[in-house]
Amino acid sequence: MRRQLFAAAALVLAASFAPPLMAQPPAAPPQDPMTDPTLKAAEVMAFIGVKAGNKIADIVPGRLTGVEAQAVGASGKLYAVMPDEIAKVNARALPQLQAGVGNASNVQIITGPVNAIALPSGLDSVFIRQNYHDLYDKFFGPADVPAFNKKVFAALKPGGVFVILDHAAPDGSGIASTDTTHRIDPARVKADMAAAGFVFDSESKILANPADDHSKMVFDPAIRGKTDQFLYKFRKPR
Repeated sequence: MRRQLFAAAALVLAASFAPPLMAQPPAAPPQDPMTDPTLKAAEVMAFIGVKAGNKIADIVPGRLTGVEAQAVGASGKLYAVMPDEIAKVNARALPQLQAGVGNASNVQIITGPVNAIALPSGLDSVFIRQNYHDLYDKFFGPADVPAFNKKVFAALKPGGVFVILDHAAPDGSGIASTDTTHRIDPARVKADMAAAGFVFDSESKILANPADDHSKMVFDPAIRGKTDQFLYKFRKPR
């Protein structure tokens, strides 16, 4: 299931940059991220505050990576961070990302083990979509989450933001659901960010769904694409 998820994400990224570069385009092209109502792409970009000329990092490139590249424009830079651990479940993820990026001069792919990722300095924003919880599960090892968050903090310029979008787990559950239903308690994320030195800036409820009781796995057909998701912005103090 996770292999299919990353393959679909890479295909959408390729389509957003240059469809002809895809060696084997899907029979039915993925829906345009900007018009897919489940993604709220325009609203998410506005919440992050992406502007032309920004330097941003997208951790685990996916459905919104192409949108981000367009938002920073030719004068900006998008760092598409593809951890090596993804290749363990989908060997095609990196080649598809590379094909999708093609000759885009404002995009640079960064690879390496999640615990040794080298982020550039002076970033305006870092975004991770539906994968923060994976840092805690077997998919990433788990990762050294405190060290990862401190690395993001160091890479951001003063006033820069770390934006996290993920599936909500039951209140008080901490990280108990990261490897089962693939959710995380929003309070745990806030605690992690505070420990790394971030200040909570704001939240958006554009992807919230009160009808989701947080009990189902996010890939369950009954809830997939309709999970209750939190969108938080944390700021590095100036």
